Amino acid sequence: MALKRQATILSLSLWATTGLPEALATSLPADQFDLSHWKITLPMDGDNNGKVDEVDVAEIQAYSHSDYFFVDQQGNLTFQAPNKAATTATSTNTRSELRQMLRGTNKKIKTKAPGNNFALKAHPNNESFGATGGIMQATLKVNHVAVNARHPEKYPAYSVVIGQIHAGKDNHLIKQNQGFGWGNEPLKIYYKKWPEHNTGSVFWTYERNLPKQDPHRIDVAYPVWGFTWENQQDPGDTGIALGESFSYEVHVSGNVMHLNFTADGHQPVEYQIDLSNNIDALGIPDTRDHPQGYAGDWHYFKAGAYNQCSVKDQPGFWYAGCAGTGDWEVDKQNGDYVSVSFSQLKLLPAN
Repeated sequence: MALKRQATILSLSLWATTGLPEALATSLPADQFDLSHWKITLPMDGDNNGKVDEVDVAEIQAYSHSDYFFVDQQGNLTFQAPNKAATTATSTNTRSELRQMLRGTNKKIKTKAPGNNFALKAHPNNESFGATGGIMQATLKVNHVAVNARHPEKYPAYSVVIGQIHAGKDNHLIKQNQGFGWGNEPLKIYYKKWPEHNTGSVFWTYERNLPKQDPHRIDVAYPVWGFTWENQQDPGDTGIALGESFSYEVHVSGNVMHLNFTADGHQPVEYQIDLSNNIDALGIPDTRDHPQGYAGDWHYFKAGAYNQCSVKDQPGFWYAGCAGTGDWEVDKQNGDYVSVSFSQLKLLPAN
């Protein structure tokens, strides 16, 4: 807890010397945004326990960090993450990212318990969950994506994930061999911009709900503005520039995920996909996906800056060999980080 108070004091001290408006000089993220059902994972290990730092719902109400999680001069909720920093045990990518906590401050409900997560209507025990479906609404701008990658041809280079639905990793379900519980992601919303381009692309991916070792367990990408991650063409006027505001709404109702994307000067884009079967977002059966999709999983929303520019330089889809020293000031100066600012972020119950 001392670490968290110290980070808040550091943030306020920095604001006091940078000439921010008085109304924001003492503002914490929770003063401007409803964080009553969010915890955050940060790209740091401040207590040196070998794990990334997390700030739970009660603590986040009085928390900020001057580098990674703060309110900017315009009142936006800002998330930043360098390429090289502490990461979660199952990822080589850093993040400053919120995780939905339906339990709020009630720690009697465990993080992975049904009461803290939502399910689809098709789940055989959906009534035991904290919710059936849900809504996440966001308006944001991407300020920066990492610009140095040794393997730029690898799809995740130069990109950041700004919103997710994550299915829970559940060893009990895996042992029961029910075809669920692998911790896959039915939704990741990406922004990707090549360094030499003036605009970037917004797209989303659906990960087939298969075991990690299954070669068909891939992320299927769908374009919003610009292209998907394999296309190296300049999106030009069809893309979204750094600093340009856009919005997304994710609405899971029953078994169907509805996606709505809007931005000034761009055509709105909508998708829908039934997450309880293997029909893709274009209405085509995907015979390589699990026939029941994510019907047996439990889920939660995530939002923030999940940096996709891994510094790991090894064979494999995800390892773009991005640059990074581990020194925040050096890495920020070199452009080896991501930064995302939200002017709106809301969680709502499903209709």
